[in-house]
Parts: sequence; C-alpha cells; structure tokens
Amino acid sequence: MTNLTPNSSLSLTISIELPNRPGTLAGVTQAIAMVGGNLEEISLVARNLQVSVRKLTVDTYSCEHGQSIVKAVAALPEVKILEVLDNTFDLHKGGKIEIQSRRKLKSQSDLAMVYTPGVGRVCQAIASQPEKVFSLTMKSNTIAIVTDGSAVLGLGNLGPEAALPVMEGKAMLFKEFANIDAFPLCLATQNTDEIVATVKNIAPVFGGVNLEDISAPRCFEIEKRLREELDIPIFHDDQHGTAIVTLAALYNALKLVQKSLEGVRIVLNGAGAAGIAVARLLREAGATQICICDSKGIISTSRKDLTPEKEEFAAEFSGSLVDAIIDADIFIGVSVPGVLTPEMVETMAKEPIILAMANPIPEIQPELVRDKVRVIATGRSDYPNQINNVLAFPGVLRGALDCRAAAFTTNMYLQAAKAIASLVTDLDSEHIIPSVFDSRVAPAVAAAVALN
Repeated sequence: MTNLTPNSSLSLTISIELPNRPGTLAGVTQAIAMVGGNLEEISLVARNLQVSVRKLTVDTYSCEHGQSIVKAVAALPEVKILEVLDNTFDLHKGGKIEIQSRRKLKSQSDLAMVYTPGVGRVCQAIASQPEKVFSLTMKSNTIAIVTDGSAVLGLGNLGPEAALPVMEGKAMLFKEFANIDAFPLCLATQNTDEIVATVKNIAPVFGGVNLEDISAPRCFEIEKRLREELDIPIFHDDQHGTAIVTLAALYNALKLVQKSLEGVRIVLNGAGAAGIAVARLLREAGATQICICDSKGIISTSRKDLTPEKEEFAAEFSGSLVDAIIDADIFIGVSVPGVLTPEMVETMAKEPIILAMANPIPEIQPELVRDKVRVIATGRSDYPNQINNVLAFPGVLRGALDCRAAAFTTNMYLQAAKAIASLVTDLDSEHIIPSVFDSRVAPAVAAAVALN
C-alpha cells in the first residue's frame, strides 16, 4: 500500500528564479498543488525590478512524487530552478551531534586543573574509591547507544555504518528530552559473544546502556547476559520502550471502552523483540488472554519452529491471523504493513481498539476503519495517537541514572507506563497518549522509575 500523505520527512526545498510581476508566484504554487505537493513555506531570498529569487519548502509522499513536483515547476515558462535540496539529507550533512566541553579553557591554570598535573589527583581518588567515578566524571550522565545494525528500523540488516544516522538521532532525543549525554556505538560484529564482550569492555565510561536495532532472537540473549554481568542498567528500547508506551496507550484506551485489561482478548501480530516484550509486560500488568501471531499464523504448541520466547506464549489452538482476530477486543501490530483488513476488523468484538504500529506504513490505514473502531493508534506523527518510544526511553534512562540503578525491574516499566498514561487529562478517541513534545513526560517517567 502506498503512503499518499505528504510529510516533512520527504520534504524538498526548491530555489527558483521567476519574473518579478504579479501572478507569477501564484502560478508556481498552483502547479505544486496540482501534483499533490503540500506547500509549507515560501521565503524571499532576493528581488530586483526584473526577477525575484524564492525558496519553497514542499512536503511530498515519495521520492518519485518529489521528482514530479520539480518537473511541474520546471515546466512553467519563465521559471528557472536554481537548486533542489532533499531536506532530510541536508539536515544529516556532517552528522547531527557533536561533543562540547563543559568547562572553558581560559588560562594556564585552567589547563593545569582539567589536565595534567591536576587531573592526576582526581585519578588517584577514583582508584582508591571507585564509586567516585560517578561524581567526578561524565559516567553519571552518559549512555552508550549500542547496535550491530542487524535490524535497523523496519529496513532490516543494513550494517553498522548505515545504522549510525539512527543512533545519532537517538542521541539527540536523549539530550533534548532528558539532558542525557548519549554516544552511538555501532559495532562491526553481529556475533553475540563479541557484542557482550565489547559492551563489558567499554562499560567503565557509561552509566547505562541502550541496546538498539539488534535482531531477535540474539537481542534477548545479549540483554540477558549484559544484565547478569554488568552493574549498570541495560535497556533494550525496541523491547521495553515499545512495551511501556503500548501499555500506557492501552490503559487509557480501555478507560474509554470501560473494559479491564484482565478481561479483554488481545491479538498481537509480530513476534520479534518488540512483540515478545509487549506481551510480557501486558501479562505482568494483568492481561490473561494474549494470542500472538507471526508470519506463519498463530504461535501454537503444534508448531515445531518456535524459539524459546515464542514457546512462552504458544497457544493450544492454531490458525491464521484471520482466525485469531475474531471476537478480539484489541489488535496490536508490531509487524508489517497491510496485514489487517477492514473485513477482519468487522469480526472483532464491540468497540475494538487497534494499535497498528508498523512504521512508516501501519498494519491498516486508519481512514479505512475509522468508523469501525473506538480507538486506532499508529506509530506515525501525521495521525492521532502516535505510539512513539520517545515517550519512554529518555525518562526511563533519566530515572535510572538519577537513582543510580544497577538494573531495571519490571515494576519500573509498569510505573513508567502508568506515569505516561496519567498525563492525558482530556481523554478521547484521538487523545489516548501524550504528545512527544509534552515537556511533562520525561520528568514524570524519570520520577516513576527512580522511586521503584
């Protein structure tokens, strides 16, 4: 299914030169509108009696759509295209993060204290009392973002270099939302033992580790071993961040339909890292009826291809997603686009709840079933109810650093979900989760985690 909604992640800036007379710019904007471009901004760069130079920011829905917009503008008489920029690529030029000093070097005495000889006394203090590393270095506010590039977004095994833009973005989010210094570490290995060894060897620098975009089932073993072998908190966002925000959304959605988590029937499509973690946290929160499906259908005890994680949720019955969805109260998708159809939704229980979180294209487009469901949420920012991990991971790690936790607990995740849900005061079908830009979220989550 093609995404036909223009959005800023596919925006262009088109610089044009055109005659400086009335109506010429209107012709340009009309040409853009005729091919479905969403004109966001027009700025004047230069102007004289003969011509003007302007920059147009236009949202598109695909690279091909962007090309058709450029062609439509170029075809206008007397309009000259000077430059076309892909805004997303332009934003990434040179990378998105940098390291800055917290102290300014203004004199020789400053240098003597921040470096040799003064720093030697600080080194000796830490050597004699290792706990001082938290108060005398960056460790207390620094997170390692570790990936092997094996499961980058929904794009698959792209490798460590291609994963770096995502990890840079993650570091930005940690800083902007929770004032945590985070550094991307994209490892040139996908061997579980080597990843564990590497993280253990760099752990002295960091107060916590965020595992990211590591494929299942290796991600489960890597997290488990690091939790057992390190005394700093290990957080796999693809698992636990997704689970926390999903549970927060369900807490509020269930209030709207006046159903309990204990009483509803949940169908979860997708049995990778996110799917298993969501199922586990829902179970800990009180859910008793969870049916998980993967690409082969219902995860059933009759199947011989199950990982230990899938065996944990294997059902006594078998069938397809079509069979599983009948009379379900809730559908949760952490899978692939288009697997849920309007006809399948019609077989669900009264006032169904759908969390279709495949990104960028959800398991079902909301406009197809808006009149058939009570609540629908996606992972996208251009629909209501965006289920976004940024609501969880900055605050979760902030709380862990603040209380100097050695490990995360399930109760921390449960309390984080409750904290997120509690911030929605004007609850309705299109507002079951806070905005990612709600400044209350990270502090509330951090406080909930630090207290548990």
